Formats: sequence, C-alpha cells, structure tokens
Amino acid sequence: MEFIWIGFAFICGLLTKLISLPPSIGYLAAGFILNFLGYQADSMVTVLADIGITLMLFTIGLKLNIKDLVKPEVWFGSLSHSVLWLLSTLVILKCIALIAIPLISDLDLATSALIVFALSFSSTVCVVKLMEDHGEMRTRHGKLAVGILVMQDVIAVMFLVVATGKVPSPWVALLLLFIPLKPYINKAIDKAGHGELIPLMGFFLAFGAYELFELFHVKGDLGALLVGMYLASHSKASEITKSLLSFKDLFLIGFFLSIGFTALPTMEMFAIASVLTLLLPVKFLLFFFILVKLNLRGRTAFLSALALSNFSEFGLIVAALSSKSGWLSSEWLVILSLAVSLSFIITNILYNFAHDYFANNKEKFKRFESKKRLAEDNFVQPCEAPIAIVGMGRVGMGAYKALNIQVGKKVWGLDTDKDKVQWLIENDIQAYLGDAEDADFWESMDLSKIELILLALPSVQDIMNITSQIKRTNYQGKIAAIARYDDERMALESYGVDKVFNFYNEAGVGFAEESLGLIKPVQVLKAN
Repeated sequence: MEFIWIGFAFICGLLTKLISLPPSIGYLAAGFILNFLGYQADSMVTVLADIGITLMLFTIGLKLNIKDLVKPEVWFGSLSHSVLWLLSTLVILKCIALIAIPLISDLDLATSALIVFALSFSSTVCVVKLMEDHGEMRTRHGKLAVGILVMQDVIAVMFLVVATGKVPSPWVALLLLFIPLKPYINKAIDKAGHGELIPLMGFFLAFGAYELFELFHVKGDLGALLVGMYLASHSKASEITKSLLSFKDLFLIGFFLSIGFTALPTMEMFAIASVLTLLLPVKFLLFFFILVKLNLRGRTAFLSALALSNFSEFGLIVAALSSKSGWLSSEWLVILSLAVSLSFIITNILYNFAHDYFANNKEKFKRFESKKRLAEDNFVQPCEAPIAIVGMGRVGMGAYKALNIQVGKKVWGLDTDKDKVQWLIENDIQAYLGDAEDADFWESMDLSKIELILLALPSVQDIMNITSQIKRTNYQGKIAAIARYDDERMALESYGVDKVFNFYNEAGVGFAEESLGLIKPVQVLKAN
C-alpha cells in the first residue's frame, strides 16, 4: 500500500509541477484518485499528516515575533473578519437556500451557522506552503498572513475546547515553569552543532511540546507552535527551520492525501462544493477592505487577502466532530472536503499571477488606501550610497563587507526581517528594512542615484520577482545576482539580470584566491 500511494503522489505531484502548479495540488488529486480506485488511507498516512502539521506549526513559531501578533492589523483584522464573515455569509447561504439547492435548502439556522463557521478559517497549510514556494514568508504581507492564521488557530483551539468538552487540566499553569529553563534549552541547541543533531533537536522540541500540552489536556499542535515562538529569538532558529524543511514537506504529503481519502463524492456533492467556493471572493473582499482601513497599503492588503482566500483543513475537523455528534449529516463532511480542496487549487493558481495583476491594476486598489501610513511602510533612502544589497544573509553580509572595504560607506543592505536589520544596525552596518518585491518600494526611491543592485537571495523566483519590479521603474543601473546551478544562472540572465554568479563556483574561486595569499610571491614564482 505504501508504494502505491507514494507512487501516485509522486506522479501526480510531478504532473502538476510540469504545468506550473504546486505539487500539493497533485497530492490532493492523488488522494481522490486512490479513493476512487477503492483504496483507503492506512494508519501511516494519518500519522504522516499529523507529523507534518505539527512540524509546520513548530517552524511557523520559529519565524514569529510575539510583537507582530499584538499589532491591530493582526488581532483586530482577524477578529473583525471572523465576525463580518459569519454575519454576511450566513445571509448569503440562507439566500442560496431559497432557490431550493439540495442539502443547502434543508439546513436550519444552527447548522448553517456551523458550516459558515467551519469555512471562516483560512488554511495554515495552504498559505504557509504558498508563501514558502514563492519565498515570501518574511515579506510584509507574508508575516501579516501568518499572524492572522495564528490568531485563527487560537480561535480554533477555543472552539475545540468548548465543542469537545475537553477542559484543560487544573495543573496547566505548571507549563509556565518551563519559561525559566530557556537558557538551558538554548545551551543544548548550541551544543548540538550543525549536523544531524539539529533536525533531531527540532523533532524533540516540537513533539516534546506536543506531548506535554496533551498531558495537560491542551491541543498538542498549539504546544508545538508556542515552543517554536519561545525559541524564535535563538541564533539557530533559522538553521533549525531549514533542517526541518524537507521533513515537513515530505510529511505534509500525508495531509494532502488524507483529504482525498475522506470520502468518495457524488456529482451533486461536487456541485454544492463548487457553489461554496463562490464565497471565496467574499472572504477576499472582507480581508482587503479591513486591512486597508487599518492603514495598510493596497499591495500588502491585496496579497495578504488573496493568500488567505481559501478554506481551512480545520473546517474538516469541525465537520467530522459535528457529524460524530449528530449536528451535521455525513454528506457535509465530503462536501467540505471538496470545497477545501477546490479552494487550495484556486488560491495556488491565482497567486501565481498576483504580483503582475496588482502591478497592472494598482491604481484601482490604491484608491482605497488610507492617507496615513504605518511606520513600517515608510522608507528613507540613503542618498549617498549608490550600491544596494538585497538580502543580508551570509552571502549578502559577505558582499557588504567586501564592498565596504573597497568603496567605504557607499554600500547599504536591505532585508525584510526587522530583528535582523536591528541587529545589523547595532553592529554598525548600514542596513534598512524593506520589501524588495514591493513595486511601491522601488517607485518611492530615486533610482537615478543607484548604480548597482546585488540580489543576494537564495530563491531564484524571488530574484525574478524583484528584477521584474525594478525593470518596471526604468532603472538604468546594473543588476547582479547569485545562483546555485547553471540552469538557474541561464534563467536569470535571460530574465534581464546583468551578471549572475554561480554560488559554488565563485566560492571555490574565492577560496583559491584567499588561500594563495598565504604563499609568498617568491614561492609562487619558484613553483612556476
């Protein structure tokens, strides 16, 4: 059985990737195909799905700053959207019932409210995977979307507590005793080095927190999220995240397959699920207008709202729990499974065109913007520095130090990570906070004063997106970038990047040149 579903997942994932869609859509299709052929999910698929979700929440926590969650655009945006969605969508659903659509017309008010509530959440799995695939987890809109998802997860946990009657243990306050242990946990992470102990440490912390929270009758996934946030300030948080990336993506295949295995749909169920997907524009519009009213710029609101315009796997949990309790018929579990799957596909397809669509229609969206801008959206350009480095990771930092020796203070760095930028500034590095994938960012700058832009980013897609934004502003300077493989280098050069450095080749050349400096010129001549 394992070979069959692994084979189907691989083939369907590969086919969707060949037509420029995320492999996760292929995994969804594989689940439905296997279900149609008579196969059922075994315990391994369920275990993989649970492991994938736990690791995903843990890695989300590692990237979160608790300060981001208390921002009005996050907590108020999330809560106000939930309330407005429940009210408006309940009215729409009752209006749809008037035209006598089967199953929908049979719903009473309480059951309709339950379905609308299940559809109010956005998918953490879908949105995070989408942001990671596009390299936008640390962008303004990426962090905003994830923050809203975390708030929704808190609401979800509260619902589960009420619906299941699973009251936290009176000893739950003992979990606070782990806060003073942070220095010792940090020390253990430091001692783990950089090898296989790093991902093993990640597994230990994520599932240790999961089991600990379950012991106190609190949802274990919440524990994985919180312990990730607890350790987000550690210097190795990024390294742990990267070490778990492949494991997380692999285990999440089980989650996508499990949706398809939920039940075998009929054409009537598929039609009703399709009707429910017509509610997605309502979700988008509510998010967009709430966020712009909270003084976010049109582009940030547009991209965040589009990413969040899907239904959540939590809807399936609500449906399963409600069906078991007799509140909802079993047919609705299948319908919601189909609606969730369709929403994943729609969001993934539309988001591929999101940046270009906004760039071509930005005036239509920007007219809804507030005149007041949030502090994070204001950028002051260093006028006397003609060289900009986008991405202040290890490569970007290396480039900054080398250029700073040669040209002095005429070079500056740009990064989307606020904490990293603050650390760089404290270490006397000329760094600024900004999203290079934001067209408004480049349009707000005087690019005639910029002679060279270095794109020191690991994602080729990010480099292409930024190059596209820069080219639209009629920038006349030069663009340089890095790539890991020759096919990536050729793709970037054809995209308009003036010079692409092969990461591994250039590292070898630099290593050789620096090493030769250890030998006296006379010795080199004798060798010749």
